[in-house]
Amino acid sequence: MYQITVNNQPARAVSFTTEGQPMLNGNVFAWDIARINDRTLHILYQNRSYTAELLELNRTDKTVRLNIGGKIYDIQVKDRFDLLLETMGMSSVATTKINNLKAPMPGLIAGISVQPGDVLTVGDTVLVLVAMKMENNLKSPGEGTVKAIRVASGDRVEKGQVLVEFV
Repeated sequence: MYQITVNNQPARAVSFTTEGQPMLNGNVFAWDIARINDRTLHILYQNRSYTAELLELNRTDKTVRLNIGGKIYDIQVKDRFDLLLETMGMSSVATTKINNLKAPMPGLIAGISVQPGDVLTVGDTVLVLVAMKMENNLKSPGEGTVKAIRVASGDRVEKGQVLVEFV
């Protein structure tokens, strides 16, 4: 089962019959859908024709933005795992701010890409760590502002050592 939220309206339950037919809130959703290209679908629903254009797809956040007949639809999808984490009170784990970045392995600091005061988002490169003759770009695992840098280029670090602190 999935939970779908469209344009921040109340959530709807989506599941599938054994034949693969979609069900919306327990009722079979009868439609005909055909792919036109990678970003466009043609939909027949209740004897009406619609063209749906994919504007944005974020697989990580499980969000979709569609243009259907000139109207924009922002869709959030939650699968059974997302729903389980939500019931356990763990749904905001992925969006928490970070406190510090630690060395994932022993190595040598080859370069630092940030300075105190820089605001980082998920995936921003923080520094380069050379380990076993390979350069590893260490990226920000969350959002935060750099408070202090605890290493310098050329420093040897141990696994678990704090490299960068965040506010």
